[in-house]
Amino acid sequence: MTTVLGCIADDFTGATDLAGLLARSGVRVSLRIGVPTEPPSDTGPFEVIALKSRTAPVAEAVAETRAALAWLRKAGANRFFWKYCSTFDSTMEGNIGPVAEALMADLGAEQTIYCPAFPENGRSIFMGNLFVGQQLLAESPMKDHPLTPMRDSNLMRLLEPQVTKPVGLASRLTVAGGATALRAELEKMKMDGIAHVIVDAVADEDLAIIAQACQDMPLITGGSAVAMPLPTLYLADGTLAADAPKVPTPKVADEAIILSGSCSDMTNAQVAEYIAQGSPSYRLDPIALTQTGADPVLAWLSAQDLGKAPLIYATADPCKVKAAQEKFGVTAVGELIEQTLAACAVAARDAGARRIIVAGGETSGAVTKALDVTQLDIGVEIAPGVPWTFCHSQGHQIALTLKSGNFGTKTFFADAQAKLSNL
Repeated sequence: MTTVLGCIADDFTGATDLAGLLARSGVRVSLRIGVPTEPPSDTGPFEVIALKSRTAPVAEAVAETRAALAWLRKAGANRFFWKYCSTFDSTMEGNIGPVAEALMADLGAEQTIYCPAFPENGRSIFMGNLFVGQQLLAESPMKDHPLTPMRDSNLMRLLEPQVTKPVGLASRLTVAGGATALRAELEKMKMDGIAHVIVDAVADEDLAIIAQACQDMPLITGGSAVAMPLPTLYLADGTLAADAPKVPTPKVADEAIILSGSCSDMTNAQVAEYIAQGSPSYRLDPIALTQTGADPVLAWLSAQDLGKAPLIYATADPCKVKAAQEKFGVTAVGELIEQTLAACAVAARDAGARRIIVAGGETSGAVTKALDVTQLDIGVEIAPGVPWTFCHSQGHQIALTLKSGNFGTKTFFADAQAKLSNL
């Protein structure tokens, strides 16, 4: 099957978020973990490549993304989507802007848009400022993110230091005028030399207008939600065949493991809710891990009934995370936790777990790598932007969900299990 839309995401949970929204169309979405080393095969109408480049050095992130683009072009894609977090996670140096400019250069694109809005999950943009719920980004918990603290809410100010060409804004007033008005405004900006355009969006209706106005652009960038209308638009204009293939939901055993490495407020609440229901749990202490390694948690896991879906978590409040980082270093603490949770995933799989729930982008990357997962098919959505996916690991059919830290409701861990069991 020739690929219609090629997508690249800068982390693993972001990739499943995007793939899940595209899969709402009912059309097959294939997700690749890392840049494939083999030529394209078994491709779907929508191909998503998940990278782990959000906090990588700029040159490394750019090189890896360009390699992903080259593979997607070989798969037949001629329209592309660059996905980053709906909270515009980045540093002053990148990687959002440098990667976008590299993709534009490779595609010969004179202009692209930036729209991380996801109203269904409380992310909106007004006059270029990003809101998380009713809070400005810089006043939200993202201001204390351990790797990419967001201390400015204005997307134009955040993007300008990262790119070499002018940045502009298509305001909510323009978007409210409809797709034709937005398209005309973007064309005018392009003639004025504005290559990077922040686009306001406060409601799902705005996303539909933006997607319609930009559907023929070689490159669109943003959060996952702005890509959600694209399948319908492609079906309508014949770009996507009406009989495009779909994917059945496989049956997997009930045994499960939940692994949480996220420190977001929502994941904190999800962990607390799951424990409050009497579920077995084990909290990882990064300071203790430096002394004992993974042996204690692996011993605990081996004694658990996987039918009760035990939880292993490193979730903690920002103060505790900061204390550990100050003692051992930001990178060292993160890698230690990721490696431990990845080892738990492998041990659980070998013990019979066939449902694996992971919270946190970096943790998701470590777990999928440890399980040697290279391709996933996207299944039913658990919460907006969080689907179940299906893959093979060491010959076993696995149901895997990779959740961004801030996504889902308090009952997400229980909801995920129920969603799969009720299919």
